[in-house]
Amino acid sequence: MALKLEKTHKEPRITEIANQVADLLQDLKFGSIEIIVHESKVVQIERKEKLRFDNKK
Repeated sequence: MALKLEKTHKEPRITEIANQVADLLQDLKFGSIEIIVHESKVVQIERKEKLRFDNKK
């Protein structure tokens, strides 16, 4: 399902949120990004990052 952006007064907010998500993805190697929505509005973005270590010797 593709995200369709309509040109409305909400567009700057949507662009800002998309930019925030893109910034969070930049250096994320292992983990997840969760977007929390309440009443059709993004209210929170969480980034969970995992650090992995090679235990082989």
